[in-house]
Amino acid sequence: MSVLVERHDAVTVVTINRPEARNALDAETMAGIGAALVAAEQDADVRAVVLTGAGDRAFCAGMDLRAFAAGGAMIDESRPGLEVFTQRAYPKPVIAAVNGTAVAGGFELMLACDLAVVADHAKFGLPEVKRGLVAAGGGTNLPRRIPLAWALELALTGETFDAARAAELGLVNRVVPGDQVLGEALALAGTIARNGPLALRVTKELMLAQAQGAGQEEIAAATAHVFASADAKEGAIAFTEKREPRWTGA
Repeated sequence: MSVLVERHDAVTVVTINRPEARNALDAETMAGIGAALVAAEQDADVRAVVLTGAGDRAFCAGMDLRAFAAGGAMIDESRPGLEVFTQRAYPKPVIAAVNGTAVAGGFELMLACDLAVVADHAKFGLPEVKRGLVAAGGGTNLPRRIPLAWALELALTGETFDAARAAELGLVNRVVPGDQVLGEALALAGTIARNGPLALRVTKELMLAQAQGAGQEEIAAATAHVFASADAKEGAIAFTEKREPRWTGA
């Protein structure tokens, strides 16, 4: 199977399983990732998602150029694909566990994640212009993450850069040895997953909205909803009773 799905308590781990193709994205793989993310979104017991790649060479090398050159369909229009994640606000926290190279669509996939734990040997880049293509799957959103001049340099040169540079630019959260990437990402996801599910969803929603210039009235309304929730009351009671909260997501 080109995509593997595992559960670790309240965390779903989605693995792109095409190491022989550097975990490149073909129609089947994109549909598999989409299906896994939809299932995680609909499962109330899942609080966070970790997205990674098989092996230690590549997180994802982007679009499968061999399949594209052979004229194969790159999108399975009969099934949800990466758009469930890259073209709308996905409600649950997603952590990229970048085990190796993340270029082109693979870099864009990492950028669509909320957090990133990356291997110290990982490489990044948007080489689409070198193939006469455009980084339209999320790469053009790069100026929202880093200064415009740096975003333009990365996109217009198509050159790769290392994990240290990615950290300098603020594109990743943690750089660790390759054999620690998944464990570190799972630990981070586990810390997140222990928190209130409603609070997690609204916090992510509000931070993204604020980054895009949302008004204070919208933010205040969402905040009031959380403060009036059963989870907010349970969090306070659990604190006073010195026990772990029993979240309901409401």
